[in-house]
Amino acid sequence: QVQLVESGGGLVQAGGSLRLSCAASVSAFSSYAMGWFRQAPGKEREFVGAISWSGGSRYYADSVKGRFTISRDNAKNTVYLQMSSLKPEDTAVYYCAARGTLMPSTDLTGYKYWGQGTQVTVSS
Repeated sequence: QVQLVESGGGLVQAGGSLRLSCAASVSAFSSYAMGWFRQAPGKEREFVGAISWSGGSRYYADSVKGRFTISRDNAKNTVYLQMSSLKPEDTAVYYCAARGTLMPSTDLTGYKYWGQGTQVTVSS
């Protein structure tokens, strides 16, 4: 069983930055590829970014490419999402997810474990 706890969300002005963290309670964290997804009110959950077990492969949604960076620290069992140049349309609940393979997926159905989410609100 994998437990994921996100933190770091909050209210920020457009153009600002936030760093989200996701702490995993699991042995062999490095065996899991990780992803970040988000869900805005009235919309479906969508892919944001994903990272392989080693951090050597990273993938981003076009909407966040160049503004968001996903990273991980396997020694701390934590994955991060650094968000910069935030826009009001980035407002959503952000979820981290884990999948028991070395390589990630951009499809949310590829993830078995999910955190409870953290709210990010970007004001204009």
